[in-house]
Formats: sequence, structure tokens, C-alpha cells
Amino acid sequence: MTGPYDKTDVFVVGGGPSGLAAAIAARQKGFDVTVADAGHPPLDKACGEGLMPDSMDALRLLGVRLDPEHSFGFHGIRFLGDGASVAARFPSGAGIGMRRPCLHQALIDRAVEVGVKVAWGVRVVGCAADRVSLDRHAVRCRWVIGADGQNSRVRRWAGLEKMRHHSHRFGFRRHYRISPWTDYMEIYWGSGSQMYVTPVSREEVCVALITSDSRLRMEQALPEFAELNRRLSGARATTGERGAVTASRGLHCVFRGQTILIGDASGSVDAITGEGLSLSFHQAIALADALASGNLAAYQSEHRRLARRPNLMANLMLLLDRFPRLRRRVLRGLQSDPAVFARLLAMHVGSISPADFLMHGMLPLGRQILIAS
Repeated sequence: MTGPYDKTDVFVVGGGPSGLAAAIAARQKGFDVTVADAGHPPLDKACGEGLMPDSMDALRLLGVRLDPEHSFGFHGIRFLGDGASVAARFPSGAGIGMRRPCLHQALIDRAVEVGVKVAWGVRVVGCAADRVSLDRHAVRCRWVIGADGQNSRVRRWAGLEKMRHHSHRFGFRRHYRISPWTDYMEIYWGSGSQMYVTPVSREEVCVALITSDSRLRMEQALPEFAELNRRLSGARATTGERGAVTASRGLHCVFRGQTILIGDASGSVDAITGEGLSLSFHQAIALADALASGNLAAYQSEHRRLARRPNLMANLMLLLDRFPRLRRRVLRGLQSDPAVFARLLAMHVGSISPADFLMHGMLPLGRQILIAS
């Protein structure tokens, strides 16, 4: 790397969705931005591949355009399990199901369009206050953004490893050639695991398993989900099973000096919420605002605020995972009063506050749980 890469305002370590979003947002503020990643695009990752309406809002602010030919709109969420089924539509807007490589390519296209310099196949080996060290080269910069995932080396180099909490589970993903049977994202609840089904095109769905059992695989888990197993019977798997660790992690601080973390490098929520990408995109916008104002403490504050709602939702949903009797009562209670589920979904996508749901949702849900018991 020579020439324009010798000096930049912002150097982003990691060219996944969070790194590219951060680069785009910073470039939109007028900064010179360079991104480096040891991999080559498009990058893939085992995930549920659903973008909630709040993700779409952030992508619009970033100017990212998603190809409708390689995506599928979904308009709500359905829970199925323990003999119950309950669904609700989003209060406004729609979500999008899209294969991860297609999303990554859309972010690359936007980054190139706004003038971000992207270096693929380049390994970052260290960083200091005003420079990033590559294999055989150094780049001077004003800020370093660590967007290098759950096992972030930038986080370690900056001494930001201290955590407030940490837990993890395991996710596995596979695609099936079958026309979506609904315009909802479906979550099937089982004993110690969940199956997520997201339509990603007019003729393909993404099926993801989330579990605490590292030995459990999709072929073993599917028979427990009888309705889903029946729907997929005869459908051809179009991709192999791909796995990843899904972590719930909170850090004490997400910046030190001129080094800042974003995305999974800065903490994460369990994949059960489907909010990981949305968090990254909104963090990118908040970080660009902080860089423009020269106030990284404002990013720290906004980072914590953005995480509160997904963390609350993760805690609520993981309670259902850990306590089967409670899950049965809650699902039956929600089925009896779908308006409560609609309020829960509205909170999930940020249309109402957690306080509003606690006041107008939890009390009716409590009554339904008592009735269901």
C-alpha cells in the first residue's frame, strides 16, 4: 500500500458490514477514510439474514441501496411453539431478508461511491495513537476504528477488554430452495433452541438454529420442530450448514484515546433479537457525528443508549429459552391477547419505549399468564 493510503483521517480495521457502515458514515461527514480487511469480498457469516425496519431506516441514512431482485420483504414476526402461534405486523415499514454476501456487496458499492478507499487482502498487525501498522507498511491517521468482530485484536491492543457481562450460544445456518410460505419472519421455539426462518428471495428461505448446545446440528434439531420439518420436507438445501458463536457482551468502555470500537468488537447482543446489524448501522451514524464534533464521549453515551432496548429484548427472550414452563404460559398468553404481542414487537423495533411496554404491555401479559396457568 502506497500513495493515498500513507495518510488518512479515519482508518477502519475490518471490512464487514459494521466497518463499511462506519466508513460510509464518516465519509459522508467529509473525512478521508480507509478500510482494510485480510479477507476478500463478498464476506459471508452465519446469521439469520433478516434486517428489521429500524435497520432499513439506518441504511437509508447511509444511502445504501438494496436490490429488490435479491431480497424479500417481510412485514412482521410470528412466534410458534408449545402448541401456540401468535403474529404481529410491524407498526410501520417492513423488514428485508437478504443473503449476507448480497448485503455486503451493497455496502461495498456505496463505500466506493462516496470515495472510501478499501484495501482487501491486507492484514493489520498493530495500531498506535496515530498510526496503523500493516504487514510491511504503516498508515498515519487521526482515528482508528476497530470493526474486526467478536475476537477483536484492536480491542485487545487498545486495552478495552474489560467487560460488564458475557455469555454465548451457538448459531447454525442453511438455505433451502422453496418459495416463502409467509411474509413474516418466523421463530419456532423448542427445548433449549430456536429456529429462525427468514425469506431471502422469491424462491429461497434462510433457516437458522440458535442453541446452547455446541454439539446440536440442524438435522438433529429439525424433527423437534414438526411444522417446520414438514414444510421443508422435500426442499433442497442450497448451501451447506455454516456455524458461528453468538455472544452477549457488554464492555465498560468502547473508546480509548483515538481508538474506537464498533459492531461486535464493541459488544453484542444474542442473535435471538435479530438486532446485531441494526445496532452496527446506528452505531456508525452516532460515531460519525461524534467524530465530526470531536466528542468521543458522546459516542460512548449513545452506544450505551442504543444497546438498552436490544439487551432488554434479549433478556426477556432468553428467559423463555431457559424456563420452558414460563415459555408455555407466555406463548399461550400472547396467543390469547395478540395486542400485547403487537406492543412487544413495537418495542422491539423502537416504535414505543420500554417504559410504555412495561406500563401497557406487561400488566395485560401478566394477567394472560395467570389465566394460561
